[in-house]
Amino acid sequence: MRDPVKPVFLFDLDNTLHDASHAIFGQINQRMTAYVREHLGLDPAQADALRVRYWQRYGATLMGLVRHHGVRADHFLRTTHDMDLPALVQAERGLTRLFARLPGRKVLVTNAPDGYAAAVVRHLGLHAHLARRYTIESMRVHGSYRPKPSRAMLRHLLARERVPAWRAVLVEDTAVNLKAARAVGLRTVLVTHGSRSAGRRRARPGYVDLRLRSVLDLPRRLSVLRRGGGSNR
Repeated sequence: MRDPVKPVFLFDLDNTLHDASHAIFGQINQRMTAYVREHLGLDPAQADALRVRYWQRYGATLMGLVRHHGVRADHFLRTTHDMDLPALVQAERGLTRLFARLPGRKVLVTNAPDGYAAAVVRHLGLHAHLARRYTIESMRVHGSYRPKPSRAMLRHLLARERVPAWRAVLVEDTAVNLKAARAVGLRTVLVTHGSRSAGRRRARPGYVDLRLRSVLDLPRRLSVLRRGGGSNR
């Protein structure tokens, strides 16, 4: 980032702003596996393996189901994310103060569906602080779904926001998404709290500017981003 221009923060949602691994991911995974089993006629083990394979290959299970099986995206998203969210959301205290303290615009960028994201953000009390939400329904490039880690989608998002890449900071728990963001020219912040994959990684990858245990640590570490690099803590 270049002072005194304010940054544009692009925040991931699950396992970045709240601990989705605590309860929500388990329920979503079960619902997705059940959906795949019912609509594709697979046994539970086959359905679960296919769900994971599509998630790993495309960044979202939905992508594989739409591409290879003609599944209706709206029906899949509505069915798999319909749950009692207030009873399941677990997050650190102080998120509203964090968003109030951070300079510049705050934008949500999540592969989750819009109804789910809106409900979680409202429960966290962050809806008034977000300038915009980009959810999987809006992650389309030339008519096709392109969720994170799509570089084309990130470029499209920056164009819509009318912000150069060097002013944008992606705050994420998923390393592959940050690697794509760095390739596009964004600054990158890896949040390890709640991330099963990133949390085990002790070294800071070269495409990560700043590595944090909690998103709440971001305000006091902004100077590191301005200098263009971070420590491994």
